[in-house]
Amino acid sequence: MGDGPDSLARLRLEHETWLTVERGLAPNSLAAYRRDLRRYEAYLRRQGVTDASAVSEATVSHYIEHLKRARDAENQPTFAPSSIARALVAVRSFHRFCVDEGFVDEDPSEEVGAPRVPQGLPKALTEAEVDALLGAVEGDEPRALRDRAILETLYATGVRISELVGMDRADLDLDDGLVRVLGKGSKERVVPIGRSARAAISEYLAAGRPDLERPATKRAAGDPLLLNVRGGRLSRQSCWKLVTSAGDRVGIPAGKLSPHVLRHSCATHMLEHGADIRVVQELLGHASLSTTQVYTKVSPERLRAVYDLAHPRAKVPAAQK
Repeated sequence: MGDGPDSLARLRLEHETWLTVERGLAPNSLAAYRRDLRRYEAYLRRQGVTDASAVSEATVSHYIEHLKRARDAENQPTFAPSSIARALVAVRSFHRFCVDEGFVDEDPSEEVGAPRVPQGLPKALTEAEVDALLGAVEGDEPRALRDRAILETLYATGVRISELVGMDRADLDLDDGLVRVLGKGSKERVVPIGRSARAAISEYLAAGRPDLERPATKRAAGDPLLLNVRGGRLSRQSCWKLVTSAGDRVGIPAGKLSPHVLRHSCATHMLEHGADIRVVQELLGHASLSTTQVYTKVSPERLRAVYDLAHPRAKVPAAQK
């Protein structure tokens, strides 16, 4: 029972308010829901649907098929399976909200299946590639000091790019080698920082950041650790760009490198050197151990080597050689 000839826009905005107030979604998550549901609303309008109660299960299924068929200028899929699955989560949240609030009688998305999302293995860098990357930024000018601190910290701590650019100076305890991180869902954790990263951050704070400080045209709240050339908080986009630029200088292509790849590499290398998986889970801020366990699949060579050493019947006895 829709309550008007064009309830879509109003209900979408009410749902967005509910996500903010009742669910308490983080800004990035809220922005993703907003993008997905605006795209969904635009599709419905193109189909002549302007009333939420007029949406059927077939309508939602056709929308998912529409996303699967979408192609870019090079005839490549516009949306990855993970993006389509996320879009369906947003659509389901919207229709469930409409039912729970009494705006419509039935949820048309309830039985619509999500596309299978292949579980790809994280593409970690080798330790040699990491060493090359960390040496890619040369010079003692303020931006070089900042960029070295960024690369070292991303690899040393495994933090997400949003967590890094969101850090304030007060979050750092360089004496004890710790940093407080505000992760997904506004959950805090404390992460250790290794000697190399501590040295890079200390050098940046002493000789780089003071030269970047200036009255910013739009200063962010807090006291940002990482500043841009205008004196404001460094953005995620700028951080991403400087990481890939450093990779270009040492022959690591942009398609293989991102801030998240450094997070993958941190976790992978720690596990390969014997770190307990639950320690890595805490370090990365994963709510579920199964999320961290994907890193144990990265190195089949190591798995084979350990098996050969540990299993009593893994090798052919010397007498049979």
